[in-house]
Amino acid sequence: MDTVRLSPLRRELLEIVKERGYRRLDQPIRLASGAMSSDFIDGKEALAEWRHLQLACEAIVEAVAAGGHRFDAVGGLALGADALAVGIAAVSDCRWFFVRKEPKKRGTRRLIEGAQIGPADTVLLVEDVVTTGGSIFQALDAVDETGARTVAAVTLVDRSGLAGPRFEQRGIAYYPMITYELLGIDPVEPEATAAD
Repeated sequence: MDTVRLSPLRRELLEIVKERGYRRLDQPIRLASGAMSSDFIDGKEALAEWRHLQLACEAIVEAVAAGGHRFDAVGGLALGADALAVGIAAVSDCRWFFVRKEPKKRGTRRLIEGAQIGPADTVLLVEDVVTTGGSIFQALDAVDETGARTVAAVTLVDRSGLAGPRFEQRGIAYYPMITYELLGIDPVEPEATAAD
């Protein structure tokens, strides 16, 4: 997708991520997926100011609404989804939740914190940066266990294009707000990634 076809909000979001969240490193580093890359994207740093987070959340809500999707709760795996979930809940007046990487070891022993979702709920899944999709699919599995229905998934940045086909197989609309092509970086190759 070229920048001409992006909405004004997404074009501005692209510039924010390029300016505030992207670094070209001298030496490759290991990503959460296990892949090595000299292109580092920090979605949390890019959106650390409220005005930038608000713009990102408005762009996400715009894209999901244009796709005809409605949701009453938004969330994803902690920590990559946290700011986006709360921000989207604020701009769309819905509920938010976080999926822990493992259940709490005391008290409620919950895996999902915040809104307690179930079969009556429609969910928007979010994640900041996706390479292979391990985190967002871990969150999707947890949401599925509640009986809630995930209507769409959104990532701030998709570094590889690998998550889209997996969401398609599960019948879930997928909206990467920014892709490796838009950032002008090489995709992370499938053979270079760790198994999910």
